[in-house]
Amino acid sequence: MDKARGIYEAVIHQVAYDKSVPGWGRGDTRRVCLIGKGNCTDFHSLFISMARASQIPSRFKIGVLIPQGASGMIPGYHCWAEFYEQGQGWVPVDASEAWKHPELADYYFGARDGNRLLISVGRDIQLVPRQRGEPVNIFFYPHVEVDGRKFDGVQTEFRFRELQPGRKA
Repeated sequence: MDKARGIYEAVIHQVAYDKSVPGWGRGDTRRVCLIGKGNCTDFHSLFISMARASQIPSRFKIGVLIPQGASGMIPGYHCWAEFYEQGQGWVPVDASEAWKHPELADYYFGARDGNRLLISVGRDIQLVPRQRGEPVNIFFYPHVEVDGRKFDGVQTEFRFRELQPGRKA
């Protein structure tokens, strides 16, 4: 637990949440080490790489943060990491949110907040049926292939609304 906490703190202090430098969001550990900037994917790829190098089992999770309110737009994906602690199970960490909100750094080490919706676990994903192209780096947006080639012309929009008890969607 102490070693994972040290890695978490190191990532928060060595990386800035900054999407102004092209190449962010691919979870490229080497890039984030060289540039020291990125988004949640980059923060957590670094955390996972450092944890695994320290023999700490860890994994990548991606989904959304549901905003406050009864309905609205979800601006995009959010990811976080988990590491495995014997006797406790999988412990979540959110280094990028801790960077944005340093006053909540203790909270984001181990908290399971209720406003998250998990979409997928892991990276370099093989779909079923298997895609023809390379493994999917992160699975959040739809993966579409046309004639065996990845097609990026799909537009997405994510919305939410609170349902009243007993009311169907």
